Amino acid sequence: MSNIKIADIKPDKRFKSPVTLDKMFLITVPPCPITKGQLGNLAKWGFKEVQVEEELSVTPIKEPQDPSAAKKISLGETESVDLSEFNVDSDTPSNANIPDKFKTSEAVDISTFDDSISKQPEPVVNKSFSNTTTKAQTSLSAYLSTHDPQGADEALKFSVGMRGDGPISEEEDTKYMESAQKTYEKFMTYINYVYTHYATHKEISNTELNGKALELCNFVRETKKFILRISPSHEARNKNFLISHSMRTAVLAIVIGMQLNMPYEKLIELAVASILHEIGQIRLPPQLYMNDKPLTPSEKAQMATHTVVGYKIVKAAGFPLTIQLGVLDHHERETGTGYPRKLTGASISTYAKIIAVACSYEAITAPRHFKEARTTYEGMIEMLKNSNHLYDDAVVKALLYSVSLYPIGAYVYLANGKVGQVVDVSPSSPKNPIVKIVGGINKDGSAKMVQTDDAMLRIVRVMTEQETKDLMDALGETSKNYY
Repeated sequence: MSNIKIADIKPDKRFKSPVTLDKMFLITVPPCPITKGQLGNLAKWGFKEVQVEEELSVTPIKEPQDPSAAKKISLGETESVDLSEFNVDSDTPSNANIPDKFKTSEAVDISTFDDSISKQPEPVVNKSFSNTTTKAQTSLSAYLSTHDPQGADEALKFSVGMRGDGPISEEEDTKYMESAQKTYEKFMTYINYVYTHYATHKEISNTELNGKALELCNFVRETKKFILRISPSHEARNKNFLISHSMRTAVLAIVIGMQLNMPYEKLIELAVASILHEIGQIRLPPQLYMNDKPLTPSEKAQMATHTVVGYKIVKAAGFPLTIQLGVLDHHERETGTGYPRKLTGASISTYAKIIAVACSYEAITAPRHFKEARTTYEGMIEMLKNSNHLYDDAVVKALLYSVSLYPIGAYVYLANGKVGQVVDVSPSSPKNPIVKIVGGINKDGSAKMVQTDDAMLRIVRVMTEQETKDLMDALGETSKNYY
C-alpha cells in the first residue's frame, strides 16, 4: 500500500487499483479517474494523502485482447465480477442456475396484460413458500423486538378499513393517513438498517429481508390509496437519498407487480430486488449520489458500476438468480442503450423491466440535490411518451393503471371550480381517477369523493408546486406530510 500526496495528483489521472482514504472509505475505482472536484473536496476537508496499492498510472486503459475477458467487468481487485455465466451473447439470460422453485413463477408474461383492472387476488402462497415465510416472520419478529419493542405487536397490521373499501370520514382519512405514514417510516428505518448493516458488517440476512418484503407487499396491498400520497419532498428532508429512493421504488414496483397479477411469491422477490437495487452505491464515494450538481461524464462512468457491485453483493448473500438479475439489469433499456450489458427486449428479466420503470418514475418525481421534483402528472406524461421506446410498454401501462394519469396524491382543479386530491384509480379509465373534494363533506360526515369524467367533473389541470404549497398552508400543518 502506497501513500500519495493529494497535491501531487493531477485532475483526471487514473490508478490501476482502487484509491482509498482508509480501509472503509473508497474514493474511486479503475477505470474511472480521480476528478478535479474530488481532489478539491479532499483538500477542503483537510486530507493530505490517499492510499493506493500501486503507483499512479497515466497509461490509457486498453481493450482486452482475449474475447472472453470482455465478459468480465473490472472494478479493481476488490470488485471483479465475471458475467460469463449469464451467456451475454445469447438473446436471453441463462436459466441454468435458477432453482426449480423459481423457474415456473418467474415466467410472468407481461405482454398479455389487458386493459381491464381486475380485483387484486388474495395473497395465496404455496405450502413450500409458506414454510420459508414462517421462518422469515419469526426472524422479523425478533428484529422488531430488538429494534422497535414498543411497535413490535402493532407494526404493519391494518384493518380492512385502511383499504378504503367504503366511505370514510375526514377524521378517519387523517387517522389512516397518519398510520400509513408511521408504518412507511418503519420500513424506511429497516431499509436504512439493511444498508448500514451491510456497510459495516458485509452481511444481509436473506430470511429476515424476505420476511420484511412479505410485510411490505401486504402493507402496499392494504394501503395503496394512502401510501401513494406520502410526499417525496417530506422524505427527502428527513431521510438519506438512497434509502428514500429504494423505498419509493419498491412501493411502485410492488404496485406494478400487483397490476400485472404477479404471483405473490414472485411479488415478494420483486420487493427484495427493488429494496436492494441500489445497494452497490454504498461501495462508491457518497459525493456521487449526494452531489449538488449534475455528474460529469467520468463521474457517470463511475456511478454506472453500481449495478455490477450490487449484483456481486446480492449473489454473495445467497439471493436467487432472479433477484440478482433484477439488481444487475435495472438500468438496461429495451433498445440496448442501457448498462452494464446493453441487453435488449426479451433478454432483460421481468424484475429488471419493472424496477427500471419504477426507478425512473421515482427519479423524475422526487427532488434531488441538484434539481426540483417534477409533479407526478409530469412524470407520468414523460413515462407514457416512452421516448425512443426505452421501457417495456406493458410495464408502463401497468404503472398508468396503478396510479392513473393524474397520480394518487396529486391536487387538481376541476371544471366545476372545485379543488380535489386524487385518491384512487378508476376501473373504467386511467384519465378519470377518483378525487376527494377539498373541504367537501357528505351528509353522513364522510369525505366527499367524486368520479371524474369528461364533463363538469373533468380535471382541468394539476396544481403547480407553489399552488399546492399555498393550499397546504391553508389546510393546516398536518396535511403537509401527505403531498
